[in-house]
Amino acid sequence: MSPRRVTKTLSSEAETARYAAALGAQLREGNTILLSGPVGAGKTHFARSLIQAILTEPEDVPSPTFTLVQTYDTRQGPLWHADLYRVGSTLEIEELGLAEAFATAICLVEWPDRLGALRPPNALDITLTDGGDEYARVLTASWTDTGWDARVEGDPT
Repeated sequence: MSPRRVTKTLSSEAETARYAAALGAQLREGNTILLSGPVGAGKTHFARSLIQAILTEPEDVPSPTFTLVQTYDTRQGPLWHADLYRVGSTLEIEELGLAEAFATAICLVEWPDRLGALRPPNALDITLTDGGDEYARVLTASWTDTGWDARVEGDPT
């Protein structure tokens, strides 16, 4: 399967939040989004916006930097938000239960380079980079699983 790629400039935090919320509305159990980019690129803002848009009950969505994983009940099923920045090995990821969650929950993973061989082959990769303005971001989405085609190429916003 040949990889597909879409690049979109998001001009503000609000536009990033709208894109994340629209994409989140299309997710279901077994979907994984891998969020990459340098520190401060907006990975957590993207994840927080997506999560808040699909929660069954409004709640605070903290960064999982220190807890490593936060779980939520959403309208589309359970969601796991993981930040692997402080993880040192795939054994730690397995101990968190994240590998099993890939099949049974919606998963958002920041710093997915730490996954190694645990990386789900059907994941959507999203990379966020500086868009040249304080709050602008360039979002690059790439995937090989055709299940993402309409959700990403169709521009969820």
